Amino acid sequence: MTNENVVLSGMRATGRIHLGNYFGAVKNWVELQDRYRCFYFIADWHALTTDYAEPKQIGDNSLEMLADLLASGLDPERSVIFVQSLVPEHAELHLLLSMITPLGWLERVPTYKEQIKELSNKDLFTYGFLGYPVLQTADILLYRAQFVPVGEDQASHLELSREIGRRFNSYFGDIFPEPKALFTPTPKVPGLDGRKMSKSYGNTINLSDSPEEVTAKCREMFTDPERIRRTDVGHPETCNLFQFHRLFSSAELQEKVAGECRRAQIGCVDDKRLIADQINEFLAPIRARRQDLLKNRDVLLDILSAGSRKAAERAGETMDEVRSALSINYRKVGEESR
Repeated sequence: MTNENVVLSGMRATGRIHLGNYFGAVKNWVELQDRYRCFYFIADWHALTTDYAEPKQIGDNSLEMLADLLASGLDPERSVIFVQSLVPEHAELHLLLSMITPLGWLERVPTYKEQIKELSNKDLFTYGFLGYPVLQTADILLYRAQFVPVGEDQASHLELSREIGRRFNSYFGDIFPEPKALFTPTPKVPGLDGRKMSKSYGNTINLSDSPEEVTAKCREMFTDPERIRRTDVGHPETCNLFQFHRLFSSAELQEKVAGECRRAQIGCVDDKRLIADQINEFLAPIRARRQDLLKNRDVLLDILSAGSRKAAERAGETMDEVRSALSINYRKVGEESR
C-alpha cells in the first residue's frame, strides 16, 4: 500500500447539510481536493447510533447529502466519495478494535454524556452509541489516513482514535499510522437561536432551503438581547444576527450595518431582511446545481457505488494486513483478498 498523503473525513446522514456544516467542514473539503488524496464518506451507520428508530430517512438523507456535497464543489474525479455501509470492512475493523478498547475510555468521551443530555427525547443507552468512537476510529484507520481535518474543539475525538491505534499497534505490530489533526479554520456559525447551529437544536439554515424558507428563518433569528425597542442603540459585536453578516456580507456592508445599528438607524426587522438577501445570493448557485443533480437519482447512486468500490480497494488491503497480524487470515495463497 502506498504511503500517500491521505485525508479522511465523513459526515453523519442525520439530515440536510446546513450552513454550520458547510463552513465547518465542506468548504474545507473542497479546498483539500487539490492537495491530498481525499476520502470523504456519508456516515449512514453513524447516523443509526441516534436515529435507529427511523432508518428510512437515513437512506433518503444520504442521497440528499451527496447532492449537497457535489453542489458545493466536491468532485468524484478528484476525491473518493462513498457511503459507509457499502464498505463492510468498516464494521469488521470496528469489531476487532472493540476487542481491545477499554470501556473507561469510551465513558470518558466528553460528548457522550453531553449528547445524552441534549438528546433526552431519544433512547441513547445503547452499545452502538457508547461505542461510536470505536467505529469512528475504524473509519480513519481503515484508510491509513495521515490527516483528518478537524476544528480545534474536535481534537480530543481524534486523540482517542490515535490512542486506540497505538494500543492495536502495541499488541500486533505497526499496522496503522497515527492520524494527525489537520486543523482548519472553522468560523463560528451560530444557529437561529444563538446557540451553535445544529440539527439537534432545530436551529439551522440548510443549503437546500428555498429563498422563502431562508427569509422566514431569518425573521426568527435571535438578535441583540440588549436592544428592546427600535430606537435603542444596537451592539453588533454581541448580536447573533451580525455574526451572519461576517460570513456573508462584504466588508463595506458590514461597516455600514454596524454603524447604522450603533446609531439606531436600522432596525432588527430590516436587518433580518438584508441578511436573508445576502444568504440567498450565496446559496443561489448551490441550489441550482443541487436541483439539477436530483433530477436523476440513478446518477447519484452510480457515483456512490463507484466511490464505494474505490474505497473498498484500499480498505481491503488494510484488512488483509490486519487479519494476518491477528492470525485470522484463512485465505488460501493466491486467493483474491475480497
